[in-house]
Amino acid sequence: MKKFTRRWSQINADFPNSPFVLTRFFRIFILLFVLSVFACDFFAQNSVSMPDNNEWPVISASLSSQIASGSIEQKREALFQIRNLQTEQASRLAVPALTDSNEIVRATAASSVIFLPEVEAAAVLISLLRDKAEFVRREAAYALGKVGNANAISSLLQTLQKDKILEVRTASAVALGMIGDASAVPALTTILQARPREEDEFLRRSAARSIGQIAQIIRTGKRRVLTPQNFLAEKFKNIESPITGNLIEKYPVFRASISVLVSTLQNKAEADDTRREAAFSLGAIGDDSAISVLRANLTSDDPYLVEISKEALAKLSPSEPPA
Repeated sequence: MKKFTRRWSQINADFPNSPFVLTRFFRIFILLFVLSVFACDFFAQNSVSMPDNNEWPVISASLSSQIASGSIEQKREALFQIRNLQTEQASRLAVPALTDSNEIVRATAASSVIFLPEVEAAAVLISLLRDKAEFVRREAAYALGKVGNANAISSLLQTLQKDKILEVRTASAVALGMIGDASAVPALTTILQARPREEDEFLRRSAARSIGQIAQIIRTGKRRVLTPQNFLAEKFKNIESPITGNLIEKYPVFRASISVLVSTLQNKAEADDTRREAAFSLGAIGDDSAISVLRANLTSDDPYLVEISKEALAKLSPSEPPA
């Protein structure tokens, strides 16, 4: 980060009066460029490649030894190395750490076993949703979302509805969206039906987003969500074509969520981020009943909401560019 700061300071020193540098968008462009260079340097220095077959037995024995009898920091370091290898073979070494006596080690291990086969990874992580440490439960929920196996849905729904810690419930809402199964939609919709409170903001935002993410996964097969994608003209946006027919007909659970999402979008008492995610989800569901409310937000004072509404309308009516 110090290297980045020096680079940015040098740019300002070299061009103090340039009209281009004084232009806001040019500054943003330079900032993004420098950040990309910094990121490339960072990942080049921190990337990990899988050892060859001759090295692996020695390395795996060392990692296993660290996990079994090392200090907390040694165990965490070993788990970070295992996670960065991103292989089933390496992830198996992390499984014993899921039952370590230290909660930080257990939480770190959760993200290190996600490269096991889906069913197996889900099985070893689900038990952590009942861990006594809230930090471990939260990390287990996020890890289950990354695994993406439907076997975890029932346990995540129970955690979403019954866990006493808000951050754990929020992690479960996020995970359910990443898995992409419509059976989670009613529980996520119920969260939005409650009266908005400041302390629930991230939970409500996550629920709104996850409803749309589930719809998007079912309709297009695309898991990654960006809201908005960008602020460029529509021709530069990647609006995925649906691979299924009418979503509501095949998955009626989305019908009830539409009216709740519309109310969320229209409610000025909602946090801005929650309203933005509601707009995204209405577009992802793809029902024409949302067109009027999305069009009404094209003149919003919130530029992010305007752009997300444009993208949502493009998904609803791809042949009619939004006004």
